Amino acid sequence: MKRTPDRTDLHGPRVRPGGTAADACAVAAAALLVLAAALIGTHLQNRYGVLRVGWPPLVGDWMPHAGPGTPAALVVAVAVVAYGPTLAARLPWRPLLLAVWGGALAWTWSLALVDGWQRGVAGRLTTRHEYLQVIDRFHDIPATLRDFHAHILIGAPDNWPAHVAGHPPGATLTFVLLDRIGLGGGAWAGAFVITVGSTAAVAVLVTVRRLAGEDLARRAAPFLVLVPAAIWTGTSADGWFAAVAAWALALLSLAVTGRRPAWTGLGAGLLFGLTVYLSYGLTLMAVTAAAVLLLGTRRLRVLPFVAAGFLVAPAVFTALGFDWWEAYRLLVTRYYQGAGGVRPYGYWVWANLACTVLMVGPATVAGLRRGGAELWRPGRAAVPRDPAARLALLVGSALLALLVADLSGMSKAETERIWLPFAVWLLPACSFLPGPRGWLAGQAALALLLNHLVLTGW
Repeated sequence: MKRTPDRTDLHGPRVRPGGTAADACAVAAAALLVLAAALIGTHLQNRYGVLRVGWPPLVGDWMPHAGPGTPAALVVAVAVVAYGPTLAARLPWRPLLLAVWGGALAWTWSLALVDGWQRGVAGRLTTRHEYLQVIDRFHDIPATLRDFHAHILIGAPDNWPAHVAGHPPGATLTFVLLDRIGLGGGAWAGAFVITVGSTAAVAVLVTVRRLAGEDLARRAAPFLVLVPAAIWTGTSADGWFAAVAAWALALLSLAVTGRRPAWTGLGAGLLFGLTVYLSYGLTLMAVTAAAVLLLGTRRLRVLPFVAAGFLVAPAVFTALGFDWWEAYRLLVTRYYQGAGGVRPYGYWVWANLACTVLMVGPATVAGLRRGGAELWRPGRAAVPRDPAARLALLVGSALLALLVADLSGMSKAETERIWLPFAVWLLPACSFLPGPRGWLAGQAALALLLNHLVLTGW
């Protein structure tokens, strides 16, 4: 089927041949980083007990196992490797979006069910640190929001569980509202996170098409399905956060490239406002939002609508009595009262990056190397017109946000789930790679090995 090139595809795709030796070197360096994090981390944990993780650098335990999701995961992996690139090139655009969402759902569900229904899905969000532990304390939502700050510190009466205290109340309210509409309990919560979290792949695809052209978006599509990070999308609440942030950026990309920016700009602002009440760290999505604005052609027209939408969530939560800045100040104290005060910065500042390698896989590492080469070529304009360079700028902004989070010291361990909203934006770098089937096989192999050898904590 012949496709009409997207109007944002300015000069056609530029997937450069060659560079396989450099790709191999980048992947080998990343593998050595992971190995060093595992060996040094195991030594530190066994001798000093300061890392507070079971299988450094990941939160989890060494536990080879299989489950009902194992056959399905193998089938999905083989199908995407064999047919994914061809379907991505030939399907009409809207069916391709549905196929990507369906593939991401199948992959995420099957990986979650490797651990079994109860352990892998229904029980994940019901453990002592999780949001469902406090649903009954939100029977009067305004009163709870006014009193939220009083329970953040560890020494406070009836202090919140770690994840509730570590996030603005929008995160917990997600599951409170699910409970209110009759979808209470861990099974519904897990199904919600997987179903909505998997849409992040579609949002990324929409954004890449608008800003860098349809051909590069199509090349990225199979990699957005077969990603190791799906292990933590199902069923960590951070998968839900990643989807909200991804759709905020997708709507922003539509606003800055479309003819009617009002509704998409307003929608983007609403979702950006919501993200900062889901996770404090998602304020760093502003870095990638700035890149989207830079790559757009109608950024000045969009800003008033985005700003108006953004103010809605802060206005509502503030009116209900929640002070974001005071809660964040208390959270910093709580963070250092707990594991954050014990975990050594000198290890995690680089071991976090090893976690990221395990999340995004070897193909993304090689793709990032190629993207960096695109950005650093001599004569590059500040706002490039070449689709590959535009994509590299978008991906690079997500990498920059991730590095800022890393250097802040507020991300020591657990980044395999915390950084999901940033990691999904690194995956489009895989569109720079020739020979996608081999790279897809590597992505699938890493995910399957991790999920079957390590019982992850999320």
